[in-house]
Amino acid sequence: MTTIRSMSRRAYLQGIGGATLALPVLDAMGAEVTEQVPRRFCALYTANGMSLPNPDHGISDWSWFPTAEAQGQFVFGQSTEPLQPYRKSLSFLGGLHHPSGPKADPHVCSDMWLTGAPLHNPKPGTYNSAGLDQVIALHTKQYCRQPSLVLSIDAGTGFLSRTGTISYNLEGSPIPAENSPQRVFDRLFRGDRTSMQSERSALQRRIKLVDAIVDSARSLNQQLSQSDRDRMDQYLTSLNEVESRLIASEQWNDIPLKAQDYSHLNLDVTHESEPAEYYRNMFDLIALAFDADITRSVTFMLNREDGMGISDTFPLKLGLTRTHHSLSHAGDKAGQLEFAKYDRFLSEQVAHFLGRLTEYQDRQGSVLDNTVVLFGSGASTTHNPRNLPTLIAGGNGLGLQHGQYWRNGETRMSNVYLSILHSLKIEQDSFADSTGTVSSPIFAKL
Repeated sequence: MTTIRSMSRRAYLQGIGGATLALPVLDAMGAEVTEQVPRRFCALYTANGMSLPNPDHGISDWSWFPTAEAQGQFVFGQSTEPLQPYRKSLSFLGGLHHPSGPKADPHVCSDMWLTGAPLHNPKPGTYNSAGLDQVIALHTKQYCRQPSLVLSIDAGTGFLSRTGTISYNLEGSPIPAENSPQRVFDRLFRGDRTSMQSERSALQRRIKLVDAIVDSARSLNQQLSQSDRDRMDQYLTSLNEVESRLIASEQWNDIPLKAQDYSHLNLDVTHESEPAEYYRNMFDLIALAFDADITRSVTFMLNREDGMGISDTFPLKLGLTRTHHSLSHAGDKAGQLEFAKYDRFLSEQVAHFLGRLTEYQDRQGSVLDNTVVLFGSGASTTHNPRNLPTLIAGGNGLGLQHGQYWRNGETRMSNVYLSILHSLKIEQDSFADSTGTVSSPIFAKL
C-alpha cells in the first residue's frame, strides 16, 4: 500500500494507470467522435447471496436461478418474475466463481466481487486490486463529466472485510461511496449553474485545502502506528478521489447539461426511509446520469455483508420476520421462502431501473441497449463463494444476445469480466486471474 510519507497528491492523480486527465469529447470534434455509441457499465451488488431453496421444501419455483423450461426457454422463478418484461434484454449465468473465493474469509466476498483479488494472500503492502468498474472508468472518463459514480447503502468505505463499497481504484484502495440522493443529485447535476466563475473559485479553494491536509498528514505519519497509517492512506485516497472529480468537473463547467425532467425525484428520502422509495430514487439518479452522459461507470452496493448496516433490517420493514443476514442462514422452509420474497423485492427494484434505462434514448437505441448491467452477489447461500448468482442485462446494442440461462460447469468470474470489457471495446488481454473470455452465446457476437 502507498504510504502517506511517499504520497504526492499530484503524483497520485497523474499516476493512475499512467494516464492524464483528458479533454471532454465535444461536438466540435466532429461526428466521427460524437456519434460513437456510448458504452456504459453498471454493477449492482446484494450481500448474503440469493435464495436457492432446499429441494425437499417443495418451493423450487422460488429459486433465484431458473429451475424450469418451457418451449425451449427458461422460466422465471417467483423471486425474479418482476424481471420478465425484460427477458430479451437479460440473461442468468450460473456456475461462476472467483478461484480465490474459497480460500478467503467468506465475509470479504463483496471486497473481491469486482476484483477477483487473492485477499487471502495479498501482495506485500497491498490488500486488493483494481475493480472492473475502475478499469472501465479509465477508458471512458474522457467522454463524460465524472469518471465514475460509486454508491452504496451506508456510504463511506466501512472497513476491511466489512466494506461499505464495492469499488476499488487502480491501486486497490477502496473508493468511498455516497448514499444520499440529495448529495448525489448536487454532485451530478449541480443545482446552481448560474455562476460558473463562482464554481471555479470554490473548486480552487477545495484544491488548496486538500494540499494543506496532505502536507499535514506527512508530518503526522511519522507518529502513527501501521494501522493508523493505513487509515490515513484510505483518507487521503478519499481526498484524491474527490479532487479528481473536481478537476473533471472544471473541464466541463462551460458545457451545458442535457435538459432533463427531475420532477419524479424525491431527494428528501434517505437510507432510513421506506426501502423501495430509497432504492428507486437512487436508481433514477443513475439512469439520469447515464442519459445525460455524466458518467459511464457506476457501482451501487444495495446491501452489506454479515448483517452490517441499515439494510439488514429492510426485510423487517417489508413485513418479513427476520433480518437479511438471518434469512440468508435460514434452513427451514419458512425462512427460505422469506429470503426468496426479499429477493423478489430486489428484483422489483432492478426491474424499475431497467425500465428507466429503456425509456431514455441514445442516438442509437435505448440507454439500456448501450449499457451492460451486472447484478449479483459474492456468495450463493450461507457465504458459499461458488455458483455466484449473476445476471447480466442490457448491451443489446453492443452485441450481447440475451434471453438465456447459461452455465458451463465452473467458470471464472474474471473470464466474464474480460468478456464485458471486450463488449465495451476495451481490448485487454486479461483481467485479474482470467484465462480468456467465456464461450457463452451471450457474448458470441463480440
